[in-house]
Amino acid sequence: MQLHQLKPLHKNRNKKRVGRGGKRGTTSGRGTKGQKSRSGHRIRPAERDLIQRLPKLRGFKNKPLESKPAVVNVGDLEKKIKGDIISKESLLEAGFIRKSDKRVKILGKGEVNKSFRVEKLGISESAKKKIEAAGGKILP
Repeated sequence: MQLHQLKPLHKNRNKKRVGRGGKRGTTSGRGTKGQKSRSGHRIRPAERDLIQRLPKLRGFKNKPLESKPAVVNVGDLEKKIKGDIISKESLLEAGFIRKSDKRVKILGKGEVNKSFRVEKLGISESAKKKIEAAGGKILP
């Protein structure tokens, strides 16, 4: 067998050219009505419909990555905390914070008479002054 003897398995047919005249008053091979029978028709992509369904500008876009700390006020500590050490564990036992809270901060609302030792917690300036005035310590 030689190269000039090879034949294709199937015959290439030309695609029918549609919309080139014909008898007057007919559809010129385009069928009747519909988007495909019109001149200059373009079927729009499905992605465009999906994009149109999405809301345009809703919600707050620049949300903070870190969650806010759980807040505990100084005035509430005296009522429920047993002992003089305030740590994440003691606040969890007293029911001030949840297990899922990653950060805790003590704020200065209320008064303190008992001396506490605060261990490894965030603390505001006003809370720090009130705890130290009552004879407490803030440990890093």
